[in-house]
Amino acid sequence: MKPTDIKNPEYFHKVVDCQYACPAHTPVPQYIRLIAEGKYSEAYMINWDSNVFPGVLGRTCDRPCEPACRRGRLAEEEPVAICRLKRVAADNKDEVKSLMPKAPFASNGKKVALIGGGPASLTVARDLAPHGYEIHLYEEQKKAGGFMRSQIPDFRLPETVLDEEVNYVLDLGIHTHFNQYVNSLKEFLSKDYDAVFVGSGAPKGKDLPNLDGRNEGAANIHVGINWLASVAFEHTKSIGKNVLVLGGGNTAMDCCRTARRLGGENVKVVVRSPFAEMKASPWEKEDAQHEDIPIIDNHVPKSFVTENGKLIGMTFEKVTAVYDDNGKRSLVPTGEPDVFMEADDVLIAIGQENSFPWIERDLGIEFDKWEMPIVNETTFVSTNPKVFFGGDAAFGPKNVITAVAHGHQAAISIDLYCQGKDLVNDRPSPFVNLVSQKMGIHEWSYDNAVVNDARYVVPQLEKELTLKSLKKEVELGFDLSQGFKEAERCLNCDIQTVFTETKCIECDACVDICPTSCISFVPNQETEDELRAVLKAPANNKSQDLYVSDILKTQRVMVKDENVCLHCGLCAERCPTSAWDMQKFFYNITKAGNKIYSK
Repeated sequence: MKPTDIKNPEYFHKVVDCQYACPAHTPVPQYIRLIAEGKYSEAYMINWDSNVFPGVLGRTCDRPCEPACRRGRLAEEEPVAICRLKRVAADNKDEVKSLMPKAPFASNGKKVALIGGGPASLTVARDLAPHGYEIHLYEEQKKAGGFMRSQIPDFRLPETVLDEEVNYVLDLGIHTHFNQYVNSLKEFLSKDYDAVFVGSGAPKGKDLPNLDGRNEGAANIHVGINWLASVAFEHTKSIGKNVLVLGGGNTAMDCCRTARRLGGENVKVVVRSPFAEMKASPWEKEDAQHEDIPIIDNHVPKSFVTENGKLIGMTFEKVTAVYDDNGKRSLVPTGEPDVFMEADDVLIAIGQENSFPWIERDLGIEFDKWEMPIVNETTFVSTNPKVFFGGDAAFGPKNVITAVAHGHQAAISIDLYCQGKDLVNDRPSPFVNLVSQKMGIHEWSYDNAVVNDARYVVPQLEKELTLKSLKKEVELGFDLSQGFKEAERCLNCDIQTVFTETKCIECDACVDICPTSCISFVPNQETEDELRAVLKAPANNKSQDLYVSDILKTQRVMVKDENVCLHCGLCAERCPTSAWDMQKFFYNITKAGNKIYSK
């Protein structure tokens, strides 16, 4: 095995599991340390730089960072509450507007149109406006926010929080065109825009048009995302007593919880798949069940049942999941009688899809067999070099944090395109730094004590109160004391153990002190699999890298299993020659406007 190239910024980036898993690569440990220090505004601004909507995401993020969290591999098996700590920063920050770029900005003579006012478009606007771009945002609703506004209920995301963070972007001098539906991209391309970004989301909810009774019961059968939007904009204010929600994703969870608040007394979620395989996040399912909403799995819709032209319920076929040798699932009927469930209203939340009837097919934009635009996954440009896509409009429905990540990369591409640069070869590299944290022989500039500590539970308002109103936020968030305690659970995975071969005397003190046996001094091997097998503790998780040194004086190599390292610093404290050092690794993706281009 060759020695690890720790000068490659992606090596240590991957070791910071939470940041690596975040689509926007937010420097998670850095802002959590600031929360522990009570520096909430600073923590907020680190988030704002990366994910643009800290208060929104601190309540609604899908949390891809948390399954990756190293704390989840310890005895308590619960990751740090990264998402809810983001909310701690947002809820307790001071005035931060003065820390943000201030309009007006000197014009660079370029104009960019953004179609759709969701998180992807707002991110593009936030990144480009300070660099002199004249930004025009077109949104069919009366406010910006996109699906953050129309699909996330107020009891999860208060409108005041969303308005605040959307306005931080709009106040950068964005020209807004609200209540304006775009029905022709050709018209936009004929105007004097230098580039067009499409962030129109995935606005079409899937239906069950061919199910028996669909037309007869249409008055009381609603497509979930349309119904949620109707509630959000206060067009719908009530629902029947008996409600069935079809689907197993997060939208279904929002639908059923909203229906409870609009008068649904007997609300059920019915899903085709087994409960464990539902697409909804575990905490979303827990919240629905906490509000006394049963989730009935392994039931496939068979028909809508009407009586005298009015919907009275649905029939379902009971199935069981059967898996072949490759793990592919089939839903096989059990042979039991069909099940009838009473319903005054049915909400269909079985998925979303894109719809681009307003994009003419003679603009040089190619579409695939699913009628999705062909978009470069790195640059987010379409086959028309002037048109860029991002968010759900680019690759289908995902989540807010993914849309933000798309927006950052699309903004870089638009900036490069407007300057006549190459969108791939001139892409700026991330900002990285690696700095020793040593303050003394046995002192570090970060809290490195590691103890088992169970995850703290986010308190909620009593459901007797929240179920009476769409506006009462369910989660109360951590108070300052709880936020501090939860922040202290972070293992500081961005503080890296850096090894210097020339200082090592191979005394094995680090091996003896390591609490997880992650350090080994062994003869080098030809292959990684062979090397993993001869370590002090076999390194079986191949998704995590090995840190391999150059050849030492005894012809052995130092090997550290990054999977189980706790970043506790005991190896560096014990080492008599300072061959080990704890160094803070800073990694920040570049944004549009960075002028350090490749040659």
